[in-house]
Amino acid sequence: MAVYTEVSDDALDAFVGQYDIGGVVSCKGIAEGVENSNYLLQTERGAYILTLYEKRVDPGDLPFFLGLMDHLAARGLACPTPIVGQDGKTLRSLCDRPAAIVSFLSGVWHSRPRPDHCAALGEAMAEMHLKGADFPLRRPNSLSVAGWRPLFGAIRDRADEIAPGFAPLVEAELDYLDANWPADLPVGLIHADLFPDNVFFLGQRGEAGAERVSGLIDFYFACTDLLAYDIAICLNAWCFEPDGSFNATKARYLLSGYRRLRPLSESEMMALPLLARGAAMRFLLTRSYDWINTPAGALVKRKDPMEYLHKLRFHQNIAGPGGYGIE
Repeated sequence: MAVYTEVSDDALDAFVGQYDIGGVVSCKGIAEGVENSNYLLQTERGAYILTLYEKRVDPGDLPFFLGLMDHLAARGLACPTPIVGQDGKTLRSLCDRPAAIVSFLSGVWHSRPRPDHCAALGEAMAEMHLKGADFPLRRPNSLSVAGWRPLFGAIRDRADEIAPGFAPLVEAELDYLDANWPADLPVGLIHADLFPDNVFFLGQRGEAGAERVSGLIDFYFACTDLLAYDIAICLNAWCFEPDGSFNATKARYLLSGYRRLRPLSESEMMALPLLARGAAMRFLLTRSYDWINTPAGALVKRKDPMEYLHKLRFHQNIAGPGGYGIE
């Protein structure tokens, strides 16, 4: 989440007036994330999230994203529900941007997740995969292997701003991923961005049942792709420590939680190192692009691409799931 577009009081009042959610009490920008402009909206009826979709988001994808959240919420997954306006629509325009309001979810996210958080994440991810299986719409993953080389082409001339020798390293890895990317693994609905700040928890450690996942948010990268690729993204996002070391205990808990609901095939398990390399490449490239191109003055936190260069190098030395401590 982020804020690129400022909304005036008059424009906000007129926009919210198209819903039956009461008048505006407060509206505060949310700085986390990099994609869209997001606000915590408080009205007389409660709290909501207002999102203005910025230029990187294809407006044609928005019915998929909003429809998916509505589909999953209707099946009992803890995720935001799009709010329907008085005209029966969830999508409209604000400040010349497509915009929508979704329900607010209570909970906190953990910047230093524990193994039990990883287990709960794995179970929630498997639940999402299963409940999304009958979602009728499909959306190709524009940030998978076919999209990485064009993305790199957009920053190649400034690659040394990321690190010396960055361009040949990326090009060699892209060649490897192009040649080896799996095509025969189970496919379905994936979130594709389940970082810790997109997973909310409620409860206290030591309570019966411990902390539970209270919400999965930010579905604006969701797509149709390899289900195990979602797991690989989470291995990158949840199982490395601040010093760069890989935490095999967290990886085992994550996989154990996932497999409680959805068993993984041997082919999916063996593909995890390759998928994790691809996931590291995806975030290395998007972070590099944002590092170079984020406009001055935007209320947004740039994320260091070097973190994912380190993770990519780690995965390049893993031959199988045993390298992650996973049986």
